[in-house]
Amino acid sequence: MNNGNGKHLATQADSGLHVAIIMDGSGRWAVARGLPRAEGHRAGRAAVARTVEAALRRDVRVLTLFSFSTDNWGRPPHEVAELMCTFETFFRADGRALSRDGVRVTAVGRRDRLPLSLREAIEEAEAANAASSPLNLRLAIDYSGREAILAAARRFYLAADDGEEGFSHLLTESDHSVETAPDVDLLIRTGGELRLSNCPLWEIAYAELYFTPCLWPDFGAAEFDAALDEFGRRDRRFGRIPVVA
Repeated sequence: MNNGNGKHLATQADSGLHVAIIMDGSGRWAVARGLPRAEGHRAGRAAVARTVEAALRRDVRVLTLFSFSTDNWGRPPHEVAELMCTFETFFRADGRALSRDGVRVTAVGRRDRLPLSLREAIEEAEAANAASSPLNLRLAIDYSGREAILAAARRFYLAADDGEEGFSHLLTESDHSVETAPDVDLLIRTGGELRLSNCPLWEIAYAELYFTPCLWPDFGAAEFDAALDEFGRRDRRFGRIPVVA
């Protein structure tokens, strides 16, 4: 919604949303400029800052950034090392600053394969979080939607609890999440590719999907607003049919 002065205002529909983003295109962004791929990942940090600011302005409750898939370990070792350094820098610098501003910063995914210094940076950023905040920013690192479901299913088989709520709780534990997040309402993928890439599969069961050709380092408030505006025009029926008055 526009206030007439060119500034976007939060709508009632925005409030409480869980938005997830598959951040794709950083490497291609760098290559197109004759730069090493690592420069694209570094440029992506600025896109994170812009997107967090836009999410706060639109009263989004949870923002999950799909940063590093379990499958990404198959990339060249030097690129993986650069990514780990970028993540560590984010949690030590940006993450702490965001925590001081009231944003809850957490990580989702396996931690046992991450470098020790990165694990420590994540734990320190999470420890600095306020008890309550307007936005929970979750970075999915070494994350696999399939692995998370498989791990939860193994525990679910032995658990006394049953039903979707019980399984969701086990899934949260399998994700190494600090807390349970609501299902994803809107999934955005940048970079022009039309696939899900092993993202949080259980949580996106009824998510609206939005694909944009914008490469991640170029993503910002305008693109985020466009995705949310499109989401606001979607008819979410959850398998039902609309009731005619």
